[in-house]
Amino acid sequence: MSHAAAPKREMPESLAARMGAIRLLAHVLRDGRMLGDGASGLTGPAAARALRLAGLVLRHMGQADEMMRAHMDRQPAAKVRDILRLALVEVFVDGAAQHGVVNDAVAMARMSPRTVKQSGLVNAVLRKMVDDRSAWDALPAPAMPGWLRKPVAKMWGQDRLAAIEAAHLAGAPLDLTPQRPVEIEGAVVLPTGSLRLAGGQVSLLPGFETGDWWVQDAAAAMPARLLGDVTGMRVLDLCAAPGGKTMQLAAAGAQVTALDVSPKRMRRVFQNLERTGLQADVLEADALKWSPEEPFDAVLLDAPCTATGTIRRHPDLPHLRESRDVEALTKLQYQLLDRALGFVKPGGRVVYCTCSLLPVEGENQIDAALKRHPGLTLEPADPVTLGLPAEAAVAQGLRLLPDLWPERGGMDGFFMSVLKRPETSA
Repeated sequence: MSHAAAPKREMPESLAARMGAIRLLAHVLRDGRMLGDGASGLTGPAAARALRLAGLVLRHMGQADEMMRAHMDRQPAAKVRDILRLALVEVFVDGAAQHGVVNDAVAMARMSPRTVKQSGLVNAVLRKMVDDRSAWDALPAPAMPGWLRKPVAKMWGQDRLAAIEAAHLAGAPLDLTPQRPVEIEGAVVLPTGSLRLAGGQVSLLPGFETGDWWVQDAAAAMPARLLGDVTGMRVLDLCAAPGGKTMQLAAAGAQVTALDVSPKRMRRVFQNLERTGLQADVLEADALKWSPEEPFDAVLLDAPCTATGTIRRHPDLPHLRESRDVEALTKLQYQLLDRALGFVKPGGRVVYCTCSLLPVEGENQIDAALKRHPGLTLEPADPVTLGLPAEAAVAQGLRLLPDLWPERGGMDGFFMSVLKRPETSA
């Protein structure tokens, strides 16, 4: 007598999402890849949840590891460690039910021959830890890596360092730059003109299909505004992708040329321009080799950098960047800045900016450029007229840090400066 095979049981969505989050954590922590790059292999309704959970774990990983150290004599295997991290963050940060979290954590440990022997450990230690809410609440905000923490503390002091790390832990709201008036429920207008929401699925928000706005952190929207009235001006947006500043300049009436070396990233620029109905000349080229047919009135250079100013929205960054990255990036920055200065006509302006917390990628670059180029001058940048706190002003331009506007949800770390070429060549 033949027997029909039993139907394959479909995995519960909660378990599928948690398994996806564990794979994403390995993608970042062991493979050294960005969190978003690993999401391409996820499908179905559990995919978005897996990505969100992995991001939460990376943001709160320092707290989870500290909690585990207090309850365990030895560090478990890497995958088991990730399972425990996920469970702790789900219970203490995401508010998930303890019973379901612990059960799924044990189930995930049992699925692999490498971790099945530690499933009992997962069960026992988790049941102790998830009942210790007061211990979790007493944990400090996770510290930035030492190579980043040290120069930040040296520049702004220990109290400011602690405030920045707290801002990283708090995460980031969703900021939009409008090109025309739009009403979105729950959105507030910031003093700088950006719209801010607690969150939401971007493609479902009013005005997305009609291109009324684009996603852009309030800090990232500032460099283009430093040029003032750009109506009719020929402006080069250097290192332009994904195109937020290109769209700002085009919406303000500039004749924009957007240049970037990455074809993949430039596709985003094309898509954003198409959605918003804005016009720009888009070029794929290496700025270190390319030259314009005629000089521009202004250049906006958002230089490649460590992106350490965006940790509050990209919690994978501290696990991917290393101190050795800084030297190569700072060399590229001054090369690009010199090229940008050569792309503007006499009397033309260059806005230099980086989304970095490191002075070596911001203030120091401007000091060095002024020494290299006799006659080059700094244009004043008044934060108050831009809707920013007065404390954002520094000698070289504007310095925005994640702990600015804590009552409004903070902003990305950004440095920006306006340099003006002499009216005549020496």
